[in-house]
Amino acid sequence: MNSPDNSPALAPNDLSQRFVAWVRAAAPFIHAFRGKTFVLGFGGEVAAGQLAEKLAYDCNLLAALGVRLVLVHGARPQIEAEMARRGLTPRYHNGLRVTDADALECVKAAVAVTRIEVEALLSQGLPNTPMAGSYMRVTGGNFVTAKPVGVVDGVDYGFTGAVRKVIAEEIAADLDQQNVVLMSSLGVSPAGELFNMSMEAVAEAVAIALKAEKLIYLCDAPGLLDAKGGLIEAITADDAEAMLKAGEGMTEDLDLYLPCAIRAVRQGVGRAHLIDRDKDGGLLLEFFTPLGVGTVLTRDPLFRLREATIEDVGALGAVIAPMEADGTLVRRSRERLEAEIERFTVVEYDGVLVGCAALYPFIDERAAEMACVAVVPEHRRAGLGEMLLKRMESRARAIGVERLFVLTTRTSDWFRERGFRQAPPEDLPRQKREMYDVSRRSKVFMKTL
Repeated sequence: MNSPDNSPALAPNDLSQRFVAWVRAAAPFIHAFRGKTFVLGFGGEVAAGQLAEKLAYDCNLLAALGVRLVLVHGARPQIEAEMARRGLTPRYHNGLRVTDADALECVKAAVAVTRIEVEALLSQGLPNTPMAGSYMRVTGGNFVTAKPVGVVDGVDYGFTGAVRKVIAEEIAADLDQQNVVLMSSLGVSPAGELFNMSMEAVAEAVAIALKAEKLIYLCDAPGLLDAKGGLIEAITADDAEAMLKAGEGMTEDLDLYLPCAIRAVRQGVGRAHLIDRDKDGGLLLEFFTPLGVGTVLTRDPLFRLREATIEDVGALGAVIAPMEADGTLVRRSRERLEAEIERFTVVEYDGVLVGCAALYPFIDERAAEMACVAVVPEHRRAGLGEMLLKRMESRARAIGVERLFVLTTRTSDWFRERGFRQAPPEDLPRQKREMYDVSRRSKVFMKTL
């Protein structure tokens, strides 16, 4: 029996087990995000798109899980349609709309209608829907003070504005009341003039002012892509800026959103995320699964190497347990891990332990063993093995080791490709040679440092 998409159908018991496993895997993320502030920016294409209702469902779920949620919507296609209806021609300079008096009238009409429609989506509560029984309190206000962009390159932007100030304490007060704050890309100056601002700039400024945990943009791409078209799951602000300057893999949205994301993480926002606006459930997949679906930007690398401490024993055991179960690694008791914890280097991904390796020196023979190398399956293509190997080599050199060796049953090719050569067990240091388990038939590989 196959499912409608022609993939093999799962037995009810399999479905139940997968559901339970997913909920348990999502639990750490739920705990981590409760009480944190997320700022979500999306264009008018999203507000009017087929997935707008499902986006409302997902925002409702985030709010129900305790996320402090600020939504910033755009209305570019709606403004274009209103201008076309009135026979006006849009004008842009450097990707920013030139807003004269006639265009401003179109902006006001389009933004007002779009906001009402988004608010209506967030106010659903019909039975047999994900929002059944819920009530999202949606608020808004004059939280952003605007200033004119002015004249740039000889072009007068008219009523196009930039963010002058975000009244963060008022937004925070609404969030404290468990409200969802919905903001438009309009701002008022102290003189009472109305200005049209870009959605991405408003979202950036609000995220910075609130010291948000996350700034999220829904965009016209899966995220940032590498030269081969593969998704870049994580990138630093510096590397993202280099891609932007080189024009690598940019789309219309990325050209606009990426500079905002870079500035935001450099000014204190914890993470910035670029997620495909056409990915159903993209927010849930990005935040409640280990790999996510978009690109996350950080000021510093998400992967971090450090020496293990006694507090890591439990997480360390969980990382190596599957490889012990299938025979790849020799079993280590918790007591042994505790006793040898200072030999381990671990690698974290966004604060979660995802890999490890240990160094066992034989100083008298200027040799050391690299052992217990493990990386969780989700991150085995992220180059963590290389990072751990380099750290082990550095640690070995620091204590005068000249030969680094490994015993392996399944990863011979990986070590060969990194300069190790196969050696007979007789070449092992005497103490290790006496401990060699013939029954495992492990292959010995050595590398001269």
